[in-house]
Amino acid sequence: MKYLLPEIIHKIKRLDLKAKLVVEGFLSGLHKSPYKGQAIEFADYRPYLPGDELKRIDWKIFAKTDRFWVREYEEETNLRAYLLLDNSHSMAYKSKEISKFEYASFLAACFAYLLFKQHDSIGIAIFNKKDYQYLPPQFSKIHLSKVLETIEKARPEGETDILKSLTEIGKKIKKRGLIIIFSDLFDNKDNVLKALKNLRHKKNEVLVFHILDPNEINLSYNEPLIFRDLETKREITLDPRGIRKEYQESLKNLFLYYKRECAAHYIDYNLIFTDMPFDYAFFNYLEKRSKIK
Repeated sequence: MKYLLPEIIHKIKRLDLKAKLVVEGFLSGLHKSPYKGQAIEFADYRPYLPGDELKRIDWKIFAKTDRFWVREYEEETNLRAYLLLDNSHSMAYKSKEISKFEYASFLAACFAYLLFKQHDSIGIAIFNKKDYQYLPPQFSKIHLSKVLETIEKARPEGETDILKSLTEIGKKIKKRGLIIIFSDLFDNKDNVLKALKNLRHKKNEVLVFHILDPNEINLSYNEPLIFRDLETKREITLDPRGIRKEYQESLKNLFLYYKRECAAHYIDYNLIFTDMPFDYAFFNYLEKRSKIK
């Protein structure tokens, strides 16, 4: 399914169109969705009031009583979902067409659209060390547009402090639900894990997309270079050829650490590279969700 490749999706200008293309294209390939549900459920009748929509009047009741009564509904969703998108400056890095932040934004938008299609309430938080932007979960087409607009307007800036950011955002999450985090996790690993465990301790389901550029793994340079930290602006000169093996071994151990510790605390950890097709992320997500009792 070539249209799910990041470099193809990247050419589409509007984020809502990207999300629709990816999600509906992917869902059309499924024989059966793991989700069932409807957005609203009938609750009760009440007298008609000026301003009520005429389509909510129950004409059968009117025929019997000669009075106008409207149907009231209680919103029901499968779950409350919180999308947490890291917009610290390190997320701006890219070795090809698409940056980590662009990939994470596309992925967050796709999940927003997918969750909306499944009648779930969606909230969004864009965060870095300095501050965060937060929209609480709701289920409506207007709210989905606000979520997508919030994602589209965000830009990478500031430094990373995942423990601080997720602790503050966690205070806003009053009712437990599904928390999906999109980040390169460029922070102290113990602090990252502590932040994730705090969210899990509150009975939330926690899903992490650890998003990296392939070049951050391969370190495929063959000459001495000056490396600059996008957040602190610190610079270091080194020859990648002399440290590549040790560097890759350290990263391998880091990934194993996250995978092991997240599994031990029932946190769904996913390592994603920005050259991966979007259907890879969706397939893993839906497959794991379908197995949750």
